[in-house]
Amino acid sequence: MDAPGKWKLGGNFMRQFRDKNTREIKNLSAAQFMEVWSHYDKDGNGYIEDRELDNFLTEFVSSVNVADVGPETVSETMMAELKESFMEAYDDNKDGKIEIRELAQLLPLEESFLLLFRFDNPLESSVDFMKIWREYDTDGSGFIEADELKNFLKDLLKEAKKEEYEPVQEDKLIEYTDTMLQIFDTNKDGRLQLSEMAKLLPVKENFLCRSAFKGCSNLTREDIERVFSLYDQDNNGKIENEELKGFLKDLLDLIKRDYDAQDLLEFQDAILRGCDFNKDGKINKKELTMILMALAKRPSGDESK
Repeated sequence: MDAPGKWKLGGNFMRQFRDKNTREIKNLSAAQFMEVWSHYDKDGNGYIEDRELDNFLTEFVSSVNVADVGPETVSETMMAELKESFMEAYDDNKDGKIEIRELAQLLPLEESFLLLFRFDNPLESSVDFMKIWREYDTDGSGFIEADELKNFLKDLLKEAKKEEYEPVQEDKLIEYTDTMLQIFDTNKDGRLQLSEMAKLLPVKENFLCRSAFKGCSNLTREDIERVFSLYDQDNNGKIENEELKGFLKDLLDLIKRDYDAQDLLEFQDAILRGCDFNKDGKINKKELTMILMALAKRPSGDESK
């Protein structure tokens, strides 16, 4: 039985990835990175958290040792200090969990695979996301399938490398595609739905998550102007097409964790039925104001995720 206040270290999973001489973590391939992620994300919920996080941190630090020596343990005090400093450095969104993108910043990866995580270059808005979605959902199925994902990753690598770009070999592209599907295809149907692709291709900020729009009654004209200008990218006085889909995606993201293109379409129909007063299939500033006022009145924490 473990001693009270101690974390027991059994066989250390991370030790196999350290160089035997330097004790540094070696550059991981896409497959090895997936191996690490799957090992510590035991419940498969897309986060390393709670006991999973304790296990990862303990093994990551202690894997520097060549072998387990005796009943090697870490006290709760040491664990708390380790976790605090680690999360300060790597938990970018301060949610107390490690996401796949945050782990990619910690572990050394082969360069081309690392470039796929885009943590230095998130999209400006969900409007940009929906434009990319339309471009790569070439068959209009409402999903990014394996061949479409491979084309997306190929273009993403080309964009990241620019003038220094050297085409990635086909077998590597296939490996990256398979790995990204393993990581982000949470319902395991062999393709990416909207909410899954959104984790692979993050937006800098969902503006609607700000406190002004969550259980708050002091919505200002400036708030409304900022939101309207964010989504009305062509400045024609209407939120329409990919602008509308981007706005609705951000709204939908507040109430659902998992959603696909059909969910977005049904949500769009419901919103337009209730708020599109002139029935033009677009959202003007007055209609947006009604939607944001309804959102602001919604009790904070009222999420059915």
